[in-house]
Amino acid sequence: MATLQDIGVAAAVNLSSALAFLIAFAILRLQPVNDRVYFPKWYLKGIRASPTHSRRFVTKFVNLDWRMYIRFLNWMPEALRMPEPELIEHAGLDSVAYIRIYLLGLKIFVPTALLAFAVLVPVNMTGRMLDHTNDLTFSDIDKLSISNVPWGSNRFWAHILMAYVFSLWAFYMLFKEYKIIMTMRLRFLASVDRRPDQFTVLVRNVPPDPDESVSEHVEHFFCVNHPDHYLLHQVVYNANELAKLVEKKKSSQNWLTYYQNKYERNPAKKPTTKTGFCGLWGARVDAIEYYTMEIEKLSEQEAAERERVLSDPKAVVPAAFVSFRTRWGAAVCAQTQQSSDPTIWLTEWAPEPRDVYWNNLAIPYVEVSIRRLIMAVAFFFLTFFFMVPIAFVQSLANIDGIQRTFPFLRPLMKKKVVMSFIQGVLPGLILKIFLMLVPMILMTMSKIEGFASFSSLERRSAKKYHLFILVNVFLGSIITGTAFQQLHSFLHESATEIPKTVGASIPMKATFFITYVMVDGWAGVAAEILRLVPLVLFHLKNAFLVKTEQDREQAMDPGFLDFATYEPRIQLYFLLGLVYCVVTPILLPFIIVFFAFAYLVFRHQIINVYDRKYETAAAFWPDVHRRILVGLIISQLLFLGLLSTKNLAKSTPLLIALPVLTIWFHIFCKGRFESAFVRFPLQDAMVKDTLERATEPHLNLRAYLKDAYIHPVFKGGDIKMQVAIDMEEDTPLVPTKRTSQRNSRATSAASSEGAV
Repeated sequence: MATLQDIGVAAAVNLSSALAFLIAFAILRLQPVNDRVYFPKWYLKGIRASPTHSRRFVTKFVNLDWRMYIRFLNWMPEALRMPEPELIEHAGLDSVAYIRIYLLGLKIFVPTALLAFAVLVPVNMTGRMLDHTNDLTFSDIDKLSISNVPWGSNRFWAHILMAYVFSLWAFYMLFKEYKIIMTMRLRFLASVDRRPDQFTVLVRNVPPDPDESVSEHVEHFFCVNHPDHYLLHQVVYNANELAKLVEKKKSSQNWLTYYQNKYERNPAKKPTTKTGFCGLWGARVDAIEYYTMEIEKLSEQEAAERERVLSDPKAVVPAAFVSFRTRWGAAVCAQTQQSSDPTIWLTEWAPEPRDVYWNNLAIPYVEVSIRRLIMAVAFFFLTFFFMVPIAFVQSLANIDGIQRTFPFLRPLMKKKVVMSFIQGVLPGLILKIFLMLVPMILMTMSKIEGFASFSSLERRSAKKYHLFILVNVFLGSIITGTAFQQLHSFLHESATEIPKTVGASIPMKATFFITYVMVDGWAGVAAEILRLVPLVLFHLKNAFLVKTEQDREQAMDPGFLDFATYEPRIQLYFLLGLVYCVVTPILLPFIIVFFAFAYLVFRHQIINVYDRKYETAAAFWPDVHRRILVGLIISQLLFLGLLSTKNLAKSTPLLIALPVLTIWFHIFCKGRFESAFVRFPLQDAMVKDTLERATEPHLNLRAYLKDAYIHPVFKGGDIKMQVAIDMEEDTPLVPTKRTSQRNSRATSAASSEGAV
């Protein structure tokens, strides 16, 4: 159990770490040699030029202007200076909506903390129940919690009243923010420039036809059913093997560049390499000759595989990107059922070309459901079996556990500073280390499930990670912590007293979450802005792989906003704040510091660093809203369970109303706002189409769209595009290659019905 001194040591360690990271960042960002690491976004926009040009030798690497070091913290006001409309234009609505999650946290918890400290902390402090308890493990911090209020006391009515006030305040802020984001989304969609995905629909599960290829069948179907709006289509090829060859060739070219640079620096010694795995074993050969021959061999294999993909009908999967003449036509197709059989001709809005995850388009649609079922089972076992090592390690992350496991450390354990570090820092640090690999595992599982875009992959992975954190970090830490810390009480008291012990123990876990917030939320966010890994990788690439200015730009890694990892972590802080605002309000200032600091850091990052991987116009906001409400319901149910152990049964009807009210609020918001995030209004589509026809009457939309959805491995190559049939209004028939309706009726009945 962490004491007040342990929390102080943890705060000092994490504040020192965060300050060290910030000072290192403030100094490193001023050095000309690091400019591409800390301002890559401006280079990608072509606005910033390298400060190493036209400088003397020393000043190419080190900034000698002492006045810059005096103003080394000016990045903070600069991060807040850019107005929101300009920020949306600069970084996109997805990025702005993301950092508004931190702003929402401040809006909810700052007033909540002020009210909790004004009302609940005095009520808890003067309860004095723990002063008369000898059979529970507690610290001075727990005296500020609800555990210090005597059972059956009328003081609990203050907590019940505050639970209602905090919930209603959360409702108000969530409703207001949902409305703001919806307005921003509709305004963004109305003002955004023309994009291929505005005119394009992804069609999956195209039914087979014995007389027509997939491409011909798609063209026939949409010429019949969307004759006035269909423009062209691009079938999807299974080019996964070709993509692997291209990636392997790129890797070999990087190695060739590395060895050529190495030879130019030391012509007296020719570089060599081993032909085995990663150059670890095998015959030693001339590295430049080896990789030159390897690239030639891969080029031949790539050309052969490219030809096979383009000529083999089996390489075409039953899916296509279908483009329309108008946004209105695309909206109608994407948002309606195309056939009487709901399992074929499935349409959805096409993701942006840069958002398409091409590997999964080759997965047969019927296989997707099986994959998702298997991954659901795998995720269940991952979530619950992961609790075992976390519980075990957490049991060791205290003085008694370490002394039992490592007896030789007992003399060291007697020092107060060491004890404070172990109890105040170690548990949160170990938990963070355990969670580092989880997002990568969950993203791999989401890819196996068959989602067709990076944005849907990240949203799916975020959903899994949120549930994982909820079970393992929150519930798991409370359950295992209570069991280990209160084991003595459980063994020496009657069964009727155990619920009271558990009820008093859950608030005491706040000390662990305080240490976790400081490790993950303070030091972790400060480490994010330092970008230590990209810094090291950039200089390694710059030293060994860079020959030209173009090579240097490719070595620059701006990164992107990792929604699948960051957003579920934010939800944990919302959950902790909502659970403990009534139970242990002392946790709230630590969470507020996190939200404020993270808002500042990530605003700076999206302005200067992160590149846009895709743009969905804040389509993820309903998920954010829903998860916060899930946290609110959990907090209400836990508070209800806690008071049931306090001899306050008459409060149960009042507290049951809270989760019911929250569910009603969710249903209300879903009906009020969610449709704006999943559908595109036909009225808005018609307005944009009309304006475009008026301002650009000679726009060649076919030329704009024909290459938009080609697989990246075919970019710049020779691929035959499918061209729409230009039909006159009085043309009664659509050309088809079907030899006989009688022969093809069995296999294409569904599409024929749709064509009638």
